[in-house]
Amino acid sequence: MLYLNFDRNDQEKLYNGYGGEENLEAIAFLKKLNEAVFHYYPNTLMMAEDSTDIPLITSPTYMGGLGFNFKWNMGWMNDTLDYMERDPIYRKWHHQSLTFPIMYTYTENFLLPLSHDEVVHGKKSLLDKMPGDQWQKFANLRLLYGYMMTHPGKKLLFMGGELALYSEWKDQEQLDWHLLDYPLHKAMYDYVKEVNHFYKQQPALYECDHEPKGFEWIDPHNIDQSIIVFLRRGKIKNQELIIICNFTPNVYYDYKVGVPHPGTYQEVFNSDATKFGGSNQLNDGKSFSFPARWHGYNQHIKVKIPPLAISIFQHQLRKSLLEEDNG
Repeated sequence: MLYLNFDRNDQEKLYNGYGGEENLEAIAFLKKLNEAVFHYYPNTLMMAEDSTDIPLITSPTYMGGLGFNFKWNMGWMNDTLDYMERDPIYRKWHHQSLTFPIMYTYTENFLLPLSHDEVVHGKKSLLDKMPGDQWQKFANLRLLYGYMMTHPGKKLLFMGGELALYSEWKDQEQLDWHLLDYPLHKAMYDYVKEVNHFYKQQPALYECDHEPKGFEWIDPHNIDQSIIVFLRRGKIKNQELIIICNFTPNVYYDYKVGVPHPGTYQEVFNSDATKFGGSNQLNDGKSFSFPARWHGYNQHIKVKIPPLAISIFQHQLRKSLLEEDNG
């Protein structure tokens, strides 16, 4: 892991030959380093943990960039954790923490980190950051992981996150593996495993991560209910995923969601399932579209929104239509 520090001594500002405060020698070194690494080991991944606003961190060096594959999205991490730590009753006043990161998502090839830095030195573990009683803490954490996995950007979940640790990260001890003897912790372990498999099975979640066409807001404006709805798409036509995140403990019935295609939609993932420790507010069967305009689309579906959960829907296509669209 490379920690980037472009500024010179903060106590005594030193300026480079162009009058700026950037450390030009450090920048030149990183460019040379990345060029050498990729020359000898082309399949290497170089990731920058960088909190500056220096541009082109993940652009090729021949375009003036530093040549990294990915840059940690520290803004997304800080905004998201700040939001998730708040009691759901207050989250509507901070809705922009969810919607603002998309404004700069495509300025770099970002990686979404839930890193060790956030679970040490009195910051509390991810589970302990979550508000509410025990059930709500686990539901919030499942929602956080699901939101990260469906948001544009690559993923980094620090070790132990899958166990829902109560304690902070301890570098001198092993992980609290004994927690797997407790149902909610074992359910979280299974949830992380399943959401990872789901991610791998859905190209819409990763193929166009760094292209604006891979993401589209359906409804970022439902502040009062703290619900966001967005669409992820890959390179295959008509196989978009509709992602609904409910950041309150309320259940909503017959909730209208605009959809891009007429027909039937199937819920393909729900973090509120009993096997994950949830309340099992699932959408059984198929949701049929109504030919009435909603959220800017010419049709919509009506679905059940589970509490403190992420639910994902996919359009069900006839086999002949899929073959026709994808040649």
